[in-house]
Amino acid sequence: MDLDLRKLRYFVAVAQELHFGRAAERLHIAQPVLSRQIRSLEDDLGAEVFDRGRRGTLLTPAGEQLLEDALPLLASAQALTRRVRSAAQGTQALTIGFMPGITVTPAMVAFTAHHPDVSVRLLRTTWDDQVEVLLDGRADVSIVRLPVDRKGLQMRPLFQEPRVVMVPAAHPLAGRTSVSIKDLAAEHLLQNPDAVPEWRDVAQEPQGGRRPEVPVILQVEEKLEMVAAGAGVCVLPLSTANFYTRPDVIPLRVEDIGPNQVALAWVAARRSRLVHDFAQAATETLARPHTEDPPPSSD
Repeated sequence: MDLDLRKLRYFVAVAQELHFGRAAERLHIAQPVLSRQIRSLEDDLGAEVFDRGRRGTLLTPAGEQLLEDALPLLASAQALTRRVRSAAQGTQALTIGFMPGITVTPAMVAFTAHHPDVSVRLLRTTWDDQVEVLLDGRADVSIVRLPVDRKGLQMRPLFQEPRVVMVPAAHPLAGRTSVSIKDLAAEHLLQNPDAVPEWRDVAQEPQGGRRPEVPVILQVEEKLEMVAAGAGVCVLPLSTANFYTRPDVIPLRVEDIGPNQVALAWVAARRSRLVHDFAQAATETLARPHTEDPPPSSD
């Protein structure tokens, strides 16, 4: 049996929405058409993937397994399409993903010295999509900040760097050269607590469900705007803090917090010579300690 990727995309939409009507709107098709396609998929698989009961639309165990396997399969299909179309243009290209604050230039220079005819492109990523861009083919390699889901990826460690907490210039702690994680226990963290487990373990907010909802913030600039306005604090890698300097936000070294690990990642199944050569260039030019202190306060 050959799986129909279109039916899989329909299934994923319903599985993510858990509502046929919303999924149909998202897919821009009529709900009866969507229902027929899902029934057809279930016939193909010989298993029901949704429990359509009084409690609404829920995934069955078979549906949960299908969702787990369908997402990387669809991403691989997207990646295949992108690479084939790129090859059809007759020009070799390499797209490099990178997180804010990380300087890619030395690796690019070393790579292009050996591959002057290759078109090198850069793609700025976020915490949420730094792996996704590899799986769906938007990037061939990516310089990522750990932790990430390593499933299906080849990883090469590059360096580690300290993390700092960003506080508004008028904050009571702003005059200090460093703080401990306990000093931040009463602060409102403008990011997922799982990204800073040291803070999560001592913070007052999560205790008793008193932590207010934090909107999804994808850009560093947005986080720093909220810090400057006194809405909370955020923890950033040192290189990111150094890149986004501004007088109304102060970086403070945190004495008892782990460093941020930076690595190069690519899809393990790739056998591209260009990917291998860029990995070598990145190892030679970027894999070194990064231990600078935070920049001094403008005061």
